[in-house]
Amino acid sequence: MIKITIDPVTRIEGHLKIEATVDNGTVKEAISSGTLFRGIEIILKNRDPNDATQITQRICGVCPICHATASALALDSAFGIADKITDNGRIIRNLILGSNFIQSHILHFYHLAALDFVKSPDIPPFIPRYEGDYRFSEKENAELTQHYIKALEIRRKAQEMLAIFGGKMPHNVGIIAGGVTIKPTTDKITNFLWRLNELREFIDNVYIPDVIAVAKKYSDYFQIGRGCGNYLAYGVFDLEGNGKDYLARKRLLRSGRTSTDLICKAVDSSKITEDVQHSWYDDSQTHKHPLDEETIPKKDKKNGYSWLKSPRYEENVYEVGPLARILVNYISGDETTKKLVGGVLSEFNAKPDVLFSVLGRHAARAIESKLVADNMANWVLELKPDEPVFTEYQIPEESEGAGLTEGPRGALGHWIKIKNKKIENYQCVVPTTWNASPKDDKEQPGPIEQAIIGTKIRDEASFFKNPFEIVRIVRSFDPCLACAVHLIDLRGNTIGKFRAT
Repeated sequence: MIKITIDPVTRIEGHLKIEATVDNGTVKEAISSGTLFRGIEIILKNRDPNDATQITQRICGVCPICHATASALALDSAFGIADKITDNGRIIRNLILGSNFIQSHILHFYHLAALDFVKSPDIPPFIPRYEGDYRFSEKENAELTQHYIKALEIRRKAQEMLAIFGGKMPHNVGIIAGGVTIKPTTDKITNFLWRLNELREFIDNVYIPDVIAVAKKYSDYFQIGRGCGNYLAYGVFDLEGNGKDYLARKRLLRSGRTSTDLICKAVDSSKITEDVQHSWYDDSQTHKHPLDEETIPKKDKKNGYSWLKSPRYEENVYEVGPLARILVNYISGDETTKKLVGGVLSEFNAKPDVLFSVLGRHAARAIESKLVADNMANWVLELKPDEPVFTEYQIPEESEGAGLTEGPRGALGHWIKIKNKKIENYQCVVPTTWNASPKDDKEQPGPIEQAIIGTKIRDEASFFKNPFEIVRIVRSFDPCLACAVHLIDLRGNTIGKFRAT
């Protein structure tokens, strides 16, 4: 029996430790540990509710826009204006968030995951690396490495596009409660659109073909990394502003949940709970709805092995992310999604069940990038420069609200309680908390843990040096552990030093 510890897993956001126990060439047990603490909920207590849209963005510098969006939606809900956001406000929020989606997906494939499959030059930053299972020819590797470099420029264009309406990136100042801060102009619309069209060309002619090329070389990964088999999405990109129930709104990417039977069911946010049996939090807070729980760290807890909690829906394990969103749209009958998914599947003469895999997650991100980018080209032209972007409001003495949306990595919820016009309680349940969660109160492993368990190891003898199967599975989820807060002392004192090897 072999046990390997990868700590930290590199080429992801934040600090994640994976332990895998292998017996006779098969992973029998897997442990996913978030090793840094996030204290955002504690920081937000007793602050002005409007601070939340800025402070929660500091959860992550890669995907702060989804937190700004979730926070603004939670405040809209608590302030009683969820159904009063102007069309301009709704569309600009979509454009800011969509820009972040596209750059994040391109970042994930080219700069985080692709180097698991592409052998790049023997120069920094491409070395050191694992050696072994690379299947492309020297010429193909060189071409894909050039796409890696081109993707850096394309991501910059996406960030510039975001800043046109968001003001800056990271941590935009455009999305706020009540709408947005920046009015559309003809110049902004034009500058946004020409950058977007370049991104669309890259997605169509480089990104999607490269994902297909990787899938053809590594087709065995359609059978690896399946996971829990349950998928959940809140939906994202409002197509209309009506209705206080975000999960019932008409959205480009729809709300729903499904499993390997490909039957779509509704999501009821009241059925979401978080377990902490194996998390470093006080047991008094286990199995509670986010609105009812507190963040009470307990770092020396005997059964704990992660700073992540274990979100569950009706006590079941669910995977969130692009695969969940594309599956929900696909089985809900969205014609554009069906066409895009069908086009990818036809490349392999495969059925939809191959999507429950490492390669399925990569394909879903590429498909979603095209779906979002193509729709953004229409949305930006719907903006009306002479119309308002903001709705006035008053902070209530006492209220509560929830903002349910999606980040690039999956379902994102922010819950807020207001008392005496201050934040009494604030809870964030982020995508990687779902996907990288530890075992729950029923000892059910989280989605990443389940995806690793049962994996066949190609070369057990060199598994310590080249754990390709494990890191490819983990990175297919695009985990973001940056939800852990890094604390500094502004006086320049050293709090602690940690060495990662």
